[in-house]
Amino acid sequence: MNHLLVCIDDSTYTRSVADHAAWAAQRLRADVELLHAIDRHPERPATADLSGSIGMDTDQTLLNELAGLDEQRGRLAMARGHQLLDAAKAELQRHGVAEVRDSLRHGNLVDLLEDEQTAHDLLVLGKRGEAADFARLHLGGTLERVLRAASRPVLVASRAFRPVGKVLLAFDGSPSSRKAVDLVARSPLFEDLECHVVMAASEDRAAMVHMDWAHTLLDALEITHRTEIIPGNAEEVIGGYVERHGIDLLVLGAYGHSRIRELLLGSTTTALIRRCLVPALVVR
Repeated sequence: MNHLLVCIDDSTYTRSVADHAAWAAQRLRADVELLHAIDRHPERPATADLSGSIGMDTDQTLLNELAGLDEQRGRLAMARGHQLLDAAKAELQRHGVAEVRDSLRHGNLVDLLEDEQTAHDLLVLGKRGEAADFARLHLGGTLERVLRAASRPVLVASRAFRPVGKVLLAFDGSPSSRKAVDLVARSPLFEDLECHVVMAASEDRAAMVHMDWAHTLLDALEITHRTEIIPGNAEEVIGGYVERHGIDLLVLGAYGHSRIRELLLGSTTTALIRRCLVPALVVR
């Protein structure tokens, strides 16, 4: 993981995103590219788009004023974007990250990431964006779409950064969760961190086989760890464990069930990120 793509917006998470990115970049000795996407929100339609529906007899002066207002909003969005990028870059450099590039792009972030992520090893963004419902602790819709579309691991920053000492691997034996175990075992991002591997399941033969696989891999690579199988719902088991043991970072596989099952039952990945008030590293 030598190249980080860090996505920032105009939310309260921006400072935390920069701090989490700095932590990851220093441990990985990676360079950073900051990305700010200017996208017109669906609830904020362009004023100029109304010109075709306000009548044939509308005065041309009004249409010109509407178009001018859109241009002004565009210039302000560009200026604000540069301001955000400069502040995030300064924060990263304050933490000792020397190689920081920045990019201001027009378009939807999810669409932009389809091209951008291929040149990067890790994506970093906030748990909630500027349009998220903070009162209800809803995740931003952009985050969920990014997690589904990402082909790279995604580090989801919590609202405030704190030093990372304890890592919890939410393990279920799925291919993505096995890939997460392998990443924790081999990446310098997790070097010298206290590792916990927890499975929310009945302690039956299938669960034991999965957990034995994780234990064997971590043991072979001399990763100090503890494993535990706890019966119960994954959201409650993992969320409770994070709180009881003072976990600083949650690592989990992304969307292990089929899309139809998620529509019916909800996504465990999304539920855990929402429930746990710590950063999460999501692995495809």
